[in-house]
Amino acid sequence: MKLTKKRSHYFAAMLVLPVTVAFVIDAPATAATNPYSDVTVKDGHYDAIIELTEQGVVTGVTKTLFQSTKPATRGEAALFIANALGFDQTSGKNPNFKDLTTNSPYYGAVVALYERNIIGGYTDGTFRPNAILKRSEIAKMLTLAFELEVANVTKTKFADVNAIKDANTKRYIQTLIDYGITMGTTATTFSPYATLTRGQLTTFLHRAITATDDFTIISVE
Repeated sequence: MKLTKKRSHYFAAMLVLPVTVAFVIDAPATAATNPYSDVTVKDGHYDAIIELTEQGVVTGVTKTLFQSTKPATRGEAALFIANALGFDQTSGKNPNFKDLTTNSPYYGAVVALYERNIIGGYTDGTFRPNAILKRSEIAKMLTLAFELEVANVTKTKFADVNAIKDANTKRYIQTLIDYGITMGTTATTFSPYATLTRGQLTTFLHRAITATDDFTIISVE
């Protein structure tokens, strides 16, 4: 298992404390209620959608519709990531994006991610919260947000990724593959410029949380 730098440091710190260290074994959780009429157990993203909805990480487009196949936007991705990582969304310096007002539902999340250099704006001074995300774009956001160990390789098994000129983009995609967060659309293609759906975004988030939180260490009195 790969740990983030943050978790590795935390683990090391716990070892020097004069306490008994124990692994936490969570009690079996009760089945979550499905609030969405358009999400069924046949949906490949079902478990991620229901679990992260219950935890307040993701939300539907309405209280009863999730729209799993709808394209995910930059604003939604920022909000869901900030929710997943528990970032404070009530403070921070205004980045003054032309198209992001302080009363936007994404404002606090965008500020939190912007201050941590996870996301940025465009050269024209906009953030474009309603712009549709590509699969390659979410790879960078998740890698930076979850502080994943960036892959060193720039040549992958995916021909369409190898064709990308930017080496960092290749590394971010390979990073998600290494952590088991994503896989190709076929055995030899990743489709880096394909639209990311809300269902895919939720599954990626769920896997990222799992990949960086395989165990928890607590001090026991």
